[in-house]
Amino acid sequence: MDRITIDPDVMGGVPCIRGLRIPVSMIIRLLASGKSIKEILEDYPELEEEDIYQALEYAAWVTSEQIYKIEL
Repeated sequence: MDRITIDPDVMGGVPCIRGLRIPVSMIIRLLASGKSIKEILEDYPELEEEDIYQALEYAAWVTSEQIYKIEL
C-alpha cells in the first residue's frame, strides 16, 4: 500500500492518503454514507481513484479478523 502514509507531522500520525491531510477514515466514512467514488473525486480533486481503492484495502487490513484466546 504505497499510497497510505503515516507521518507524526501530518494529522498527528493518522493514516492519510499520500501525505495529504485526507485521512483514510474520512474516505471510508464518505463511502459508507453513500458517496460514490466519482463524487469523492469531484469533491477532492487532489485524490486519484487508486487512492480510494487503497483506503478500502487498508481499512480491510486493519479490521481483519483475529481471534485471541483469553483465559478468564
